[in-house]
Amino acid sequence: MRLVYFSPTHTTERVLEAIARGTRAGEIGRIDLTPPEADGAFEVSGDELAIIGAPVYGGRIPPEAARRLRQVRGSLTAAVPVVVYGNRAYEDALLELCDLVTERGFVPVAAGAFIGEHSFSTAAVPLAHGRPDAEDLRCAAAFGMRVGEALETLGALDRVPALQVPGRRPYKEIGSGRPVAPVTREVACTRCGTCAAVCPTGAVTVAGAVSTDAEACILCCACVKSCTTGARALVGERIRRSMAWLSAHCAERKEPETYWIGRE
Repeated sequence: MRLVYFSPTHTTERVLEAIARGTRAGEIGRIDLTPPEADGAFEVSGDELAIIGAPVYGGRIPPEAARRLRQVRGSLTAAVPVVVYGNRAYEDALLELCDLVTERGFVPVAAGAFIGEHSFSTAAVPLAHGRPDAEDLRCAAAFGMRVGEALETLGALDRVPALQVPGRRPYKEIGSGRPVAPVTREVACTRCGTCAAVCPTGAVTVAGAVSTDAEACILCCACVKSCTTGARALVGERIRRSMAWLSAHCAERKEPETYWIGRE
């Protein structure tokens, strides 16, 4: 089995690990596409199961995640595409991921949409705080167990029908606007370098001060969530409005959704 993922805050990674545990597979390999240096060609053989995951930003797979996922090729390889979203909606993201992995030589046999703590979540404005929680991980493990059982009776992968998941083509447009990135509260910053180390696009540099390339930032907020002194933060009116809307309209708990061959 192989886990393939882009997971700046480790949320998607945790969901995939729980699914893998549920399958009760033996050795589990990883293709972690998160670090900036994760560039190159990766192959997953036809006799493996690939669980392939990415976060959802604005109802789509982040373009940088999609670019890195296209570096991975299967060979009529069974796959389970999984998206993780912040309790708002996953819109076209799961369909997009299924299409992407199919183009790369994988055969989606099941798919899932799970909930993770929103990138913008803070102690003051919690958005799906603490998720995936214990119940989410139990659901993921149960999903993995069912995947393992289904593979035993699935038959030839070249005869598997297309997996039906929600979403529309063409996919929704990715939002545009002036680039926004987290800022550093210099009074709290210790120059430890953690923010630069966890940034998946290399947008953060630490020298005499911390600087952020807003054009390269994908607003994953890995730097914010990893900062032990609270020096990194998202600020600005645009972010404030977004967080207020999410808090007001997306507080009701959503549950994981899973999809299987032959089921819409």
